[in-house]
Amino acid sequence: MKIGQSTDLTIPVPQTNTPNAQKAGEEAAATAKSTASSAGVSVSVSNLARSLEKPDVSAPGDVDTAKVDKIKAAIQDGTYVVNPEAIADKLLSNAQEMLNRTTR
Repeated sequence: MKIGQSTDLTIPVPQTNTPNAQKAGEEAAATAKSTASSAGVSVSVSNLARSLEKPDVSAPGDVDTAKVDKIKAAIQDGTYVVNPEAIADKLLSNAQEMLNRTTR
């Protein structure tokens, strides 16, 4: 954005749902879209950002595909058992850890 460039894009908002108000709203949206696209702002994405866009799940050790397939099959079969006590313990442990971080 250039210094001194106005960022005020005021668009009238229709107050009723009459056909004329709807048409005015559509025209305002089209005006805003054309104004925003003609601003001429260019964006570049670094190679680091591009590498973060799609995580490499093929790296060894990141995902145990055999375990994932086993859990998927158990869920589909209806035999997957959830241990609510283990979940509650982990939630409490994580909450305590976060509280300890904020008090330091």
